[in-house]
Formats: sequence, structure tokens, C-alpha cells
Amino acid sequence: MNPRNRRVVDPGKIEQNMREICSALPEHVRALAVVKADGYGHGALQTARAAIHGGASMLAVASVDEGTALRDGGIRIPILVLGAVTGYDVKQGAEAGLIQTVCSPDMVRMCESAATETGKQTEVHLKIDTGMGRIGIRTEKEKEQVMKTLRECPHVKLGGAFTHFADADGGEDGERYTEQQFRRFLELTDGLPEDVIRHCCNSAAIHRHPEMHLDMVRAGISLYGYPPVKTNMKLEPCMTWTATVSYVKELAPGSFVSYGRTWQANRTIRAATVTCGYGDGYHRSASGKACVLIHGKRAAVIGRICMDQMVADVTDIPDVKPGDEVILIGREGHEQITAEDLAKWSGTISYEILLSVGSRVKKEIIHSAYRKGDEG
Repeated sequence: MNPRNRRVVDPGKIEQNMREICSALPEHVRALAVVKADGYGHGALQTARAAIHGGASMLAVASVDEGTALRDGGIRIPILVLGAVTGYDVKQGAEAGLIQTVCSPDMVRMCESAATETGKQTEVHLKIDTGMGRIGIRTEKEKEQVMKTLRECPHVKLGGAFTHFADADGGEDGERYTEQQFRRFLELTDGLPEDVIRHCCNSAAIHRHPEMHLDMVRAGISLYGYPPVKTNMKLEPCMTWTATVSYVKELAPGSFVSYGRTWQANRTIRAATVTCGYGDGYHRSASGKACVLIHGKRAAVIGRICMDQMVADVTDIPDVKPGDEVILIGREGHEQITAEDLAKWSGTISYEILLSVGSRVKKEIIHSAYRKGDEG
């Protein structure tokens, strides 16, 4: 890993974001923290611990492997596997005490078999497809088939039912579709046992639709400081990504920069080479559009972004020299570049930017406000 190219994660901010989200919920509504995909690139275990300190009573991951890694790290609170249960890892999930997702009678039977084999009762949540089109039961008949099978499987307990909104951060059409999905969810959960936890709100719906909070909400991208819709909550980005100036030179008018000669100087400029490229996860598609921060000022990225390096125009930033820090995502002084900024320049979304930071970028954890202790 290149120590001159690093990402710094502050679990204290994750904890505070979780606390902010929880404080906006009615007392009876639980908060689930989504820590899949290595905590959206922030580190799953560190994120889980911080979220628990901030008030999360449940975690969610994408796979059994992600859940067992948290168990191995000492996490004891309930963990929901969002992906549908499979015969490949159902036993592993049962042994780890993970909550597994079912949406067919066969999946329930797989859980019963695993529970019998491991000697541990398995909790499941029923996934309901109200319009996302991925996994989940879609009709009353399918629900009754699953419920009948659950009654035949004494070692499997139904603990929850959930759906996922497809367009909760969209415009008016998205709002109408979300309301339609919510109505369908209420219809298909009608008649379930009273102790079954119902949850449907992702980050966007947490902010836009408090009337849909039901028993629990799932905080994903908002937990990391990037709410997908406007909100009054004070949520801060939790990751800073930095690189280093490796070389500074003067370019004469007419000089080209980088592959394809897509950028040419029309005046004398000073250019700084930066120790980051698409091999580190910085999107090549941001070429010619992105900016970085050097000495608290914005510097335009010029020419095509290379695998290991990029070039920034520092003509108007005095005294830039090799070894200076370059902020790719983060704040310095009055200037800030967010994952949303980089996403806009790259033609993608903030989620992908956070997950794109490569394995050779050194990850550092700081503990400015993070309280070590019982992790739940």
C-alpha cells in the first residue's frame, strides 16, 4: 500500500450520525445500521461498533460471510442478511446466529434443516417484493405458502418482514411509486403475528416519509454522511481521501498533458503531479472535470487520469511543492470536496465512489469522538 495515498475514517462521526438519526425517530421505532460492502468502504467492524454506540439495535449485511466476519469481530447484536438464503451458506448463517432472509417455502425448509443440524433456532425475515423486482414474495398466495411452511418448521422463527423502495429519492413519480409500494407492503403484512418487526424505510424514506417508519428503519448511505435527499439532520461525511504531490513543473503554452493529448496549455502554467489514479479507485471518467484541494484551494485536474497518477493545475496556488497533501475527498479551510462532487464528475453515485477506493489505498482509523467499549 502506498502511504502517500490514504483514506482516513472517523468512527466518531459515524456514531454521531447514527445518534442524529435515532434522535429523529419516535421512541418505539428501532434503527438498523446497514454495514454491508465493508461498511460502504469505511470498514465494516469499525462502522458496526460506532453505529451500536450511536443507538443501532440491529445491523444488516449483504451476505453470510459479511455477517460471520462481524461475529468473529465480537459483534453480538442481531445481524440481518439482506440477500436471500441459499443452500451454500445457510448452515454457516445458522451457526453464527444470523437472521436470514426468506421468500419461498424452500428457503424456509433450508433454514429448518440447518437449524436442526446445528441445534440452534434460526430467525428469519420475510422479504416482500412490492416493486423493486429483485427478491421477495409478491402475492397473498405466496405469503400464505411461506407462512404455512413456517408453521411446519418448529426451529424457524419469523422475526420480521421487509421490503425495499425502488425510487424513494426520486421526483413526484418516485413519490407516488413509493406510496404505492408502502400500501402494498401494508396489505401483504396484514395478519402477520404482532411481534413481527415490519421495516421498509431506506435512507431516503427515513427523511422523506416519517409516516412509513413502522417498527424499524434501515440507515444506509445517510449513516456515512450522504443523505440522498434534503434533510434537517446534521449528518457529516466520515471519510477523507488524500494523496500527495510528487512533482511540480512549469508548462509552456502549447504543452500537452497525459494520454491522448486531450488537454493543452493556452498559457504558461504550473502543474502538480498527484500520487493517485484509477488504479487507486479514482474514476478515469472524471478526467477534465474533477478538482482536488491543495493548500485549501481548488485545483482543476487536467488531462486524462492515469492508472497511478493525475495532474492538477496549481498556477494560482502559491508554494506548492512535492510532499504536499492533496485532498481528493474531504475538507480544508472553507473548501470541501465530497463523494457526491466526485460522483457528479465521474457520472455515477456517491455510493460507488465510497466503495471504489482501492485496496492499495491505506486505510487509517482515527478516534476523535469514538468511544471504545462494549460493542453489543
